[in-house]
Amino acid sequence: MEGELTKMALIEWNETYNVQVEEMNRQHRRLIELINQLDSAMRMGKGKDVLGVIINDLAKYTTTHFTAEESLFLKYNYPAASAQKAMHQLFIDKVNDFRKKYEEGSIALSVQVIDFLSDWLKKHIMVEDKKYGPFLNEKGIK
Repeated sequence: MEGELTKMALIEWNETYNVQVEEMNRQHRRLIELINQLDSAMRMGKGKDVLGVIINDLAKYTTTHFTAEESLFLKYNYPAASAQKAMHQLFIDKVNDFRKKYEEGSIALSVQVIDFLSDWLKKHIMVEDKKYGPFLNEKGIK
């Protein structure tokens, strides 16, 4: 850090994001890391290839995470499963659209894209995902 200015991460994990299900918390941390990597690479002017790899990783991991959540919802008959699944699909579609347009060269990664990703993730965890924690805890999932 000698003389360097360090940029804070776009999203800092803290206990307000805790959904009371450790596996989902771990996955949320990873999603936050990927968004922070994308933000950092974009701000540092990294090349298209580097940004493309991060976008692809984010898209894949998002799908993996949503599938894991949805399988818990199905297994334990979570009442808001359909609403969660619909929100997940909208997010996946949006990220895939960003990725496709970026790969085609028709969209540059901008602060607006990063803001969309981080705002959606933060709001989704803070509002929607917080709801399933107590439900799954009652089913023995910690």
